[in-house]
Amino acid sequence: LETHQCGDRALLLYPPGHEFLVAFFGCLRAGIIAVPLPPPDAARIKRALPRLESVIRDAQASIVLTTNTIGNLLRSHFQDAGNFHSLSWFNTESIGTEEKKESLGDTVEPLADDIAFLQYTSGSTSTPKGVMVSHSNVLHQCRALKAGADYDEHSVTCTWMPYHHDYGLIEGLIQPLFVGVPCYFLSPLAFIKRPHRWLEAISKYRVTHSQAPNFAYDLCVRKVTPEQRSKLDLSSWVVAANAAEPVRAQTLEAFYEAFKDCGLRWETLAPAYGLAEATLIVTHTSPGEGPTLLAAEIESYERGKLVEAGGGRTWSVVSCGRVLSEMRVEIINPETRVQCPAGVVGEIWVAGPSVAGGYWNRPDETEHSFQARLA
Repeated sequence: LETHQCGDRALLLYPPGHEFLVAFFGCLRAGIIAVPLPPPDAARIKRALPRLESVIRDAQASIVLTTNTIGNLLRSHFQDAGNFHSLSWFNTESIGTEEKKESLGDTVEPLADDIAFLQYTSGSTSTPKGVMVSHSNVLHQCRALKAGADYDEHSVTCTWMPYHHDYGLIEGLIQPLFVGVPCYFLSPLAFIKRPHRWLEAISKYRVTHSQAPNFAYDLCVRKVTPEQRSKLDLSSWVVAANAAEPVRAQTLEAFYEAFKDCGLRWETLAPAYGLAEATLIVTHTSPGEGPTLLAAEIESYERGKLVEAGGGRTWSVVSCGRVLSEMRVEIINPETRVQCPAGVVGEIWVAGPSVAGGYWNRPDETEHSFQARLA
């Protein structure tokens, strides 16, 4: 990478494993801005290419760090694409350990506000946007998460979340390195095929902290057999964070009922809320507290108010916990930009040291989303 300038963007395309982390921290050391992206699936390559091309154009990337298999796959499908011919390709599998150290060139000492990596949003409803996450954003998030989720020197972590998702990257991989504790990881596909593998790893390695979206807990309830449950010991699990998508009370209750005989405690379940624009987590249920549920009137909610049910149709609302240290959360009327009274539904506004600097090369979207001000 010594032929490239500090601040250049590098696409990181890897299967789950250690090689991604080597490339990611290599970029940090060399002052290259990492762009973690999902590795293309050969069976779905044509579906993945448009988003990949979009990210390359948006990030103005000049480097690709990947494996030989993925590199050959992409080059074979982009023979006529100008964007790909302008990229410098590095197959990091073929580089020895000492060569990797030499190829990085001089170590760059970043400033706090320098961009560490671009976290691209899913792009499922819009063009993917690169959130500019700084070194200080990451360090604040790790410090706040350590305190808010009770990470300490005795913690053991486990993750199957993909590295290109902020949940998998920040809490799944960076957080255990920040705290200095073991992290066991398996591929997302391994979990999806056999959800039992995740719980089996937690049981085997005496994991204290592991997290997943709501669907994963629901999948475990449906797919893990009674025989598999009988061999699990989940008593070591202290924080089972649930975030990245809406948290359903029904899922929390079903997961607890399914695995309480395996040593799972209700207090272990920890709903949380966050977004890539705030690096990761904004609010988190305190360890040992357990989920807080509220039976709310559906009719009132449809009218924009949250009212505790006294009868009629209800739905169970899940609290996403307490605001992390130094973060501020307000519920705002987006039209008047005034704080909503208690019990009134509004838009969630977040401020604090974990909030990123904006979207890469998108000043209008950055002004709208990151520079909003209260009236």
